[in-house]
Amino acid sequence: MYQKTQLAWAIWGILAWLGIFVVIGLVLLGANVGVIAFGVILLLVAVAFYGLTIKVDAQNQQLSWWFGPKVAKKTISFDDIEEVRAVTNSFRHGIGIRISHDGWVYSVSGFKAIEVSMADGTKYRLGTSDQAGLLAAMKDKVKQEESAE
Repeated sequence: MYQKTQLAWAIWGILAWLGIFVVIGLVLLGANVGVIAFGVILLLVAVAFYGLTIKVDAQNQQLSWWFGPKVAKKTISFDDIEEVRAVTNSFRHGIGIRISHDGWVYSVSGFKAIEVSMADGTKYRLGTSDQAGLLAAMKDKVKQEESAE
């Protein structure tokens, strides 16, 4: 079984930058309900999206991924996967959960990813700091074409 969590340094950086404005708001406005509520929302986002975990379960023949404490968890069967390949995301793919012209993107930091093509035509780009390890874990499970875009 393969399981790896990539920490969300990019998301933490954005939230820290926004947190500075919360602190400035608290200093200038005092214990304002709006400022405190915004700070709580930032804290909840930080907890929910602290990292992206990808799990390859060879025994159950499943690929799973989720953010933080299993937020937005997705599990797919190996039987539904048509192809897995290494790709490089660009800035336009962004971070978090997004839909792009390349399919669904799940990413928290960096540009390395794998693209999972499903039999129904759906594509998922899963950001990872261990591209080679993830491809190796999927090696015997699906057809692979290694290339970088």
